[in-house]
Amino acid sequence: MARNLDPKCKQCRRVGEKLFLKGDRCFSPKCPIVKRNYPPGMHGNKGQRKSSEYGVQMREKQKMAKSYRILEKQFHNYYLLAKQMSGDTGENLLRLLEMRLDNVVYRLGLAPSRDAARQMVNHGNVTVNNRRVDIPSFQTTINDIISFKGSKKETKSFQEIIKKLDKKTFPSWVVITDEKKLEGKVLAQPSLADMQQGIDVAVIVEFYSR
Repeated sequence: MARNLDPKCKQCRRVGEKLFLKGDRCFSPKCPIVKRNYPPGMHGNKGQRKSSEYGVQMREKQKMAKSYRILEKQFHNYYLLAKQMSGDTGENLLRLLEMRLDNVVYRLGLAPSRDAARQMVNHGNVTVNNRRVDIPSFQTTINDIISFKGSKKETKSFQEIIKKLDKKTFPSWVVITDEKKLEGKVLAQPSLADMQQGIDVAVIVEFYSR
């Protein structure tokens, strides 16, 4: 499966915002975008020219794709699918990305980052309604129960996840139903307020509508 192997911190610095790609490190003073809040490269701290309308649209698209850890072709396919659905295209696009299995695992606090959640799914550690699913892009639905295979729950890494769950804040559309079992549930489709995250989806729709 293709994925972006560029250094994560450089990806954040290129778009000029935290994309929270490295879990807890993104919340610490060690985060490179805190220490070097300018684009990477030898000319990065010499000031930036004002972006064109196209540049702003491109940046928003890249920010969203990088946040959800998908590449251009897959992101474009999500846009085409969102366009075919009834309702607002931008909201549909966000909802499709939020309902991906790897993102739901991340939103439930069962993984420190989307990359970690994707790895858990790829390795066959995640179950949906007690059935193993190893496809990160799997679309979850309302009332789906997300959990982990029993043998994995006793490992040290999963015990660390349990300890951190009390400190997590969750969006309103998912809930942890059993901390000891590392089990969560999709309560509803995410609302626009839950999904925005500082991303201007209208600009992304304009980019693809050119």
